[in-house]
Amino acid sequence: MHKIALLLISCLFIASCTKTEKKTSEIAVRDTTITKEISFTELFIDTAALARFGYRAQIEDSVYHRMQSFYNQRNHQFAWFFPDGIAEFVPTFLNLQNDYISYSGDSSLYNPQLTIQVDSLKERKQINPRDSLVINTELLLTLQFFKYASRAYAGDQKINVQELNWYIPRKKINTQAFLDSLLKNKGANLSAYEPVNRQYNLLKEKLASYYEMEKTGDTTAIVFSKKIKNGGSSVVLKTIKERLYKLGDLSQKDTTDIFDSTLVAAVKKFQSRMGLKDDGDIGPGFINEINVPASERIRQILINMERIRWMPATPSTDYILVNIPEFKMHVYEKGNLLFNIVVVVGSEAHNTVIFSGTLNQIVFSPYWNVPPGILKNEILPGIKRSKNYLAKHNMEWHGNSVRQKPGRSNSLGLVKFLFPNSYNIYFHDTPSKSLFGETSRAFSHGCIRLMEPVKLATFLLRNDSTWTESKIKTAMDAGKEKYVRLRGKTEIPVLIGYFTSWVDRDGELNFRKDVYGHDKKMADRLFTATKAQ
Repeated sequence: MHKIALLLISCLFIASCTKTEKKTSEIAVRDTTITKEISFTELFIDTAALARFGYRAQIEDSVYHRMQSFYNQRNHQFAWFFPDGIAEFVPTFLNLQNDYISYSGDSSLYNPQLTIQVDSLKERKQINPRDSLVINTELLLTLQFFKYASRAYAGDQKINVQELNWYIPRKKINTQAFLDSLLKNKGANLSAYEPVNRQYNLLKEKLASYYEMEKTGDTTAIVFSKKIKNGGSSVVLKTIKERLYKLGDLSQKDTTDIFDSTLVAAVKKFQSRMGLKDDGDIGPGFINEINVPASERIRQILINMERIRWMPATPSTDYILVNIPEFKMHVYEKGNLLFNIVVVVGSEAHNTVIFSGTLNQIVFSPYWNVPPGILKNEILPGIKRSKNYLAKHNMEWHGNSVRQKPGRSNSLGLVKFLFPNSYNIYFHDTPSKSLFGETSRAFSHGCIRLMEPVKLATFLLRNDSTWTESKIKTAMDAGKEKYVRLRGKTEIPVLIGYFTSWVDRDGELNFRKDVYGHDKKMADRLFTATKAQ
């Protein structure tokens, strides 16, 4: 009677998973070509055992389907046990999970029952595949791995990224493939197949030092009255030197109150990492940044690690990344950074949208079609004030709207770069070059202005011998609009991102201001959600 009841439970559970669910078609077909003679462990789990486990654990259909696919692809071989004991990579996985819980502060994944079960089986030298404890531990390890991988590498699924003004499609994790790689490699060389952007682990390494600073660091705010320069002296320099030493900007301890060349170099390094003007002087901006407590920096790093979880693993193709808080474009060729371009982004009132697209057109000597908002708020009032307004600004009526003619005074400059999107955002030149000299460059109406547009155009057209740098400059100055379509492999992915903390190519940890307040919104959701769990 008991067996019949279990069979009914199994059938009911399987039926509930398959009923009107399109996802059922995604479940891998069982690979019956795998036999005991060519198997991984010589231990096989019963199909009904998986169904019973799923029913009792009340697993979500999507997760259960992944577990079904995983075991079907290995003809239901055990993954975490061999005939002579528990697999050596079980501790590798548990250490990964515990490491994540430790640095993220996210205890929602903690499963004390799993730890107890694993510990109770560690000393066994012979594994019985029909032992209920072994079966339960096997399936619990797989379930826990899927939960861990989805959370640690794809991010908190409870966070609605579009509520945070993030429109880059969220990365999808193939947890089955990741687990297969872990098993195949026996937990070794994990970084080679981890489904994570390289920046994630770089930030994680830096995070550990900030946790240490939080425990031992001085939280007293540094107060100073006037700017200090090279050659000067002040009692406060002792504290500043101590902070810079702990942060890694000053290479050796120095307890003197003299501002020497060594301190100048350390101050410049710190300023550069914070996005400040690196003049080597100690002023208000420097003091504000060095006074930020370690606890706040920890949150800032965790916020950006969460964002990086949403990003694809580091691409090996050509692509363009604009980091809004950094005010910089990064151009990559075959996954390697080729060059950077200083940019101006949208102002706080006209945020540049965070999204992705594909750059496929260059427009030389462009018209500027005035957006409706600017037409209403700026152009029409200007026309009312002066009948010569349009002529003065090299503009003309174009249907029911206004456009600015091509030329050096055009608001888009001499070239623009299109990656079609619903936000009407693109890259362009500008006649207002002076703004590139500012350290904080959020001035535009949302589009992204380039300091070196010729450099980008040359890169994009580098494989077309008809487009030399000279011809590009001629087309920019032609005064006649010309579209150049990029096709096939010359089209290039564009990512407009928002990262206020990252590790640069020199291994230095950078921080930037939260120019649009997105970090604050993230903190409200990320840390409140974690605390609630």
